Amino acid sequence: MAQVLKSSRSQKQLRNSAHPLKRLLDYGQDYRKKIRLAVICSILNKLFDLAPPVLIGFAVDVVVKQKDSIIASWGITDIFWQFLILSFLTVVIWVLESIFEYALETLWRNLAQSIQHDLRLDAYNHLQNLELAYFEERSTGGLMSILSDDINQLERFLDVGANDILQTATTIIILGAAFFILAPNVAWMTILPIPFILWGTFAFQDLLEPRYADVREKLSFLNSRLSNNLSGITTIKSFTAEDYESQRLASDSDAYRRSNRQAIKLSAAFVPLIRMLILIGFTSLLLFGGMSAVNGNMTVGTYSVLVFLTQRLLWPLTRLGQTFDLYQRAMASTNRVMNLLDTKITIHPGNVDLPIEKVRGEIAFNHVTFAYQDRQPVIKNLSLKIPAGTTIAIVGSTGSGKSTLVKLLLRFYEITSGTITVDNIDLKDINLQDLRRCIGLVSQDVFLFHGTVAENIAYGTFNANDKEIITAAKVAEAHEFIMQLPQGYQTIVGERGQKLSGGQRQRIAIARAILKNPPILILDEATSAVDNETEAAIARSLERITVDRTTIAIAHRLSTIRNAHRIYVVEYGEIVESGTHEELLERNGIYASLWRVQSGLKSVNS
Repeated sequence: MAQVLKSSRSQKQLRNSAHPLKRLLDYGQDYRKKIRLAVICSILNKLFDLAPPVLIGFAVDVVVKQKDSIIASWGITDIFWQFLILSFLTVVIWVLESIFEYALETLWRNLAQSIQHDLRLDAYNHLQNLELAYFEERSTGGLMSILSDDINQLERFLDVGANDILQTATTIIILGAAFFILAPNVAWMTILPIPFILWGTFAFQDLLEPRYADVREKLSFLNSRLSNNLSGITTIKSFTAEDYESQRLASDSDAYRRSNRQAIKLSAAFVPLIRMLILIGFTSLLLFGGMSAVNGNMTVGTYSVLVFLTQRLLWPLTRLGQTFDLYQRAMASTNRVMNLLDTKITIHPGNVDLPIEKVRGEIAFNHVTFAYQDRQPVIKNLSLKIPAGTTIAIVGSTGSGKSTLVKLLLRFYEITSGTITVDNIDLKDINLQDLRRCIGLVSQDVFLFHGTVAENIAYGTFNANDKEIITAAKVAEAHEFIMQLPQGYQTIVGERGQKLSGGQRQRIAIARAILKNPPILILDEATSAVDNETEAAIARSLERITVDRTTIAIAHRLSTIRNAHRIYVVEYGEIVESGTHEELLERNGIYASLWRVQSGLKSVNS
C-alpha cells in the first residue's frame, strides 16, 4: 500500500511539473482530430496568403521580359494570355485563401468554445466531489477566478494565439526555403535575424512566465475580496465599514495593477527590440539585393518577390510579442485549472447501493474519533446508537461537536477512527449519492437559491409537481405566507433568499425536506434564529414529519426537544449525559442546569 501511495504521489508530481501546454494537450485528446483539421487549415491559409507576392514577381517578369518570361517558358508566349493566366491564378488563390480563412476561424473558435465548456464543467464537477475541508481552506472568489477568468484566458489564446503561432512558423519555413532557392547569395541576410528573434522570444517567455503566474494569483485575491464583500454587504453597511473595505479593495487592486505593470514593462519591450533586428535583415536585402539585381545577378522579378516576401517574413514576427503574451497568460491559467483537476478526491464514493425505499434508518456511531486538519479531536471515542424511527436530541455548548456529528453522518468529512453505520452498513461502503438521498437536512443556516419559492421547495426533488409542492408547504406551515407574497409560489426569493425573513426561509427549508421525504431527518438548530410564534409554527410541522422517521435534532432551545425519545448531552466531543427529559432533570446535571437557565428558574450568573 505504501508503495502504491508513493507511486501515486510521484505521478501527481510529474503531472504538476509537466509543461502546461502538454497538460492541456493531454486533457484535449478527444479533440485531436479537430485540432489537426484546424492546424491544416491554418497552414493552407498561410500558404495561399504568401502566394500573391510571387504572382507580383511573375507579373513584373512578364512586363520586363515579355516573351522571355518564366510563364513564356511554359509554352505561353502571348503576353495577354500570360496576364490572363496570372489573373486566373490570382482569383483561385484569393478564393482558396478566403475559404481556408473562414474554415480556420470557425474551427479554432468552436474548438476554443468546446474546450472552454468541457474544462469548466469538468473543473466544476471535480470541485463538487471534493471534501468540505478543501473549500474551508480556499476562498470562493479564488475558485470563481479559476472557473471563470482562467478558463476564459485559455479561450482567448485558442481563439487567436494558436493560429498566429502556426502561421508564423509556416511563414518562416516556407519563405526561408524560398529565399535560398531564389537568391542563395543574399538569402542569409534576411534569415540571419530570425534565430536571434526566436531566441529573444523564448528568453522573454521564460522571464514572463513567473510574472504572469503572479498576475493570476493577484487577480485571484482581488476576486476573493470582491466576492466576500458583495456577500457581506449587509454587515459592511451595518458597521459603516464602506471606507475601510474600499481601502482594502484598493490595496488588492493596486497589488494586481503593480503585478501587471511588471509583466507589461517586460512584454512591451519585446516588439521594439524585435523591430531593430528586423530592420537589419530588411535593409540588408534592400541594399545588397538591389545591387545584385542591377549587376544582373538577379532578375528584377525575383528582386521584387524577395522585397515583398521579406516584409511578409519579418514583419509578422513583431506580433510574436502579443502572441506570446497571450500564450503566457493562457499557460499560467492552464496550470491553475489543471492543478484543480489534479486535486485528489479523498472521499471514496462507496459501492453498496442503498435504495431509499429499503432504508429503515437505524444509525450507530461506534467509537468514533474525528479531528479537523491540524487541530485537536472534536469527537473523541464517541459511541451512540439511534433505533430506526426514533427521535433523539443532541445538546451541548457551542463547539462541543454537535454539528460535526451531522457532517460526519453525511460524509462531508471522513472520520479519523471508528465506524458509522446505517442499517448495519458501514457509511464508507454505501454509495455516497444513496446515503445523502436518504437523509434530509434542515440547517440553521438555510441556503436558498436565486429562483422562485416553488423551485426552492422542489430543490433535490426536481420531478415534483405543483400539488406535491403545495402539500409540503402546508405541512411546513409555509403555505399561508407564500400566498401573501406578490407572485405566490412564483415569487423570486433573491440570492440566498434575501427577500424573505429568517423564519420564512426556515419554513421553506422544512418544506424542502418534507417533499424529499427522507427516512432520516436532521434538524440542526432549525429554530434557533426565529421568533417564538415562528418557532411554535415550525414545532407543529416538525411533530408531524418526525412520526415514524429517524430524527436527529440538534438544539440550543431545550423546549423544542423535550419530547425526544432520548436526549444526549455532548461536551468536548464526548457524551456526558443521556436520558429522557424527565430523567435528565432528575439527575440534576448539566442538562438540568441548562433547563433551569432557559426556563427562568435560575439566573445565568447564579
